[in-house]
Amino acid sequence: MLVALPYAVAAGVRVEVVASGLAHPWALAFLPDGRYLVTERPGRLRVVESDGRVGPPVAGVPRVDAVGQGGLLDLVLDSAFASNRTLYFCYAEPGPDGEGNATALARAVLAPDATRLQDVQVIFRQRPRYEGRLHFGCRIVEAPDGTLFLTLGERYHRMADAQTLDNHLGKVVRIHKDGSVPPDNPLLDRAGTLPEIWSWGHRNPQGAAWGPDGRLWIHEHGPQGGDEINRPERGDNHGWPVVTFGEQYGGGRIGEGTSKPGMVPPLYHWTPSIAPSGMAFLTSDRYGTAWRGNLFVGALRGQALVRLELDGARVVREQRLLAERRERIRDVRQGPDGLLYLLTDAPDGRLLRLLPAP
Repeated sequence: MLVALPYAVAAGVRVEVVASGLAHPWALAFLPDGRYLVTERPGRLRVVESDGRVGPPVAGVPRVDAVGQGGLLDLVLDSAFASNRTLYFCYAEPGPDGEGNATALARAVLAPDATRLQDVQVIFRQRPRYEGRLHFGCRIVEAPDGTLFLTLGERYHRMADAQTLDNHLGKVVRIHKDGSVPPDNPLLDRAGTLPEIWSWGHRNPQGAAWGPDGRLWIHEHGPQGGDEINRPERGDNHGWPVVTFGEQYGGGRIGEGTSKPGMVPPLYHWTPSIAPSGMAFLTSDRYGTAWRGNLFVGALRGQALVRLELDGARVVREQRLLAERRERIRDVRQGPDGLLYLLTDAPDGRLLRLLPAP
């Protein structure tokens, strides 16, 4: 059985505040000119200047359903952003006439002066819509082949749907940048399924990154315990809610245990829960060679930055950084300068830069 390793609390870095005054910031992207783009969960997109000044809301963001865990969530720049200024963002989209909500993925062009979004187009909508406030998932990864992966929560009260393939709840989906379905997706020839699905049996994945092994890595919230790191391959079933290391809130078993044939176990899990959000692989030597290749995960409930040393796909050591700051870490990114940047989840959230300890 996988267990969390003992961890050491150590600094190893010093923290610099780049910007503050952000309302529940959720995702961070780096503009080529040295500025930052930050989403705020209430539904605003902000440009943060290199000196930390937070600009007015960028115009053109569609209406979002900022309820509970919903709102304006992840954001990534297209790999050719320097030439096409295209970006992708996902959000809780309200249905027409108040008919529920669902995670949507949109593409847009950032105007040359970065004051507005142009040509906004929704390229994917989670089905079905559901009147809920929880478990929207919503992390985006562009793979080297140009396809987009999007993580989707099972909306909490619809957990059983994570095991059925006629819906997008509790799934990872894979699409082209125009919203079309890649011809090598795993379910194209299976009747009664949705062709965008890449993997299923997920709960609420709020972290995703392309790994140095050339594969997609994600993490997802467990219930009461059982937060997981997974590497979803095409057609994988990761088991939720049939198998889990967590339990019902307040106690009580969920499903059939912690493993079952045909269901892919997690690479690593946290019990008790840290509530992970955001993840990034460090590819630079800015903090010394010992940290290169490590996986960094933000922790909301755990109020720390979790550093995981890896041996291939196996976690061999865990270290929790910045725990003394007692801040909920929502997003983790490596910047163009090779340094790690964090967003803290709070009404007065902050953009932080981690500098090597002197």
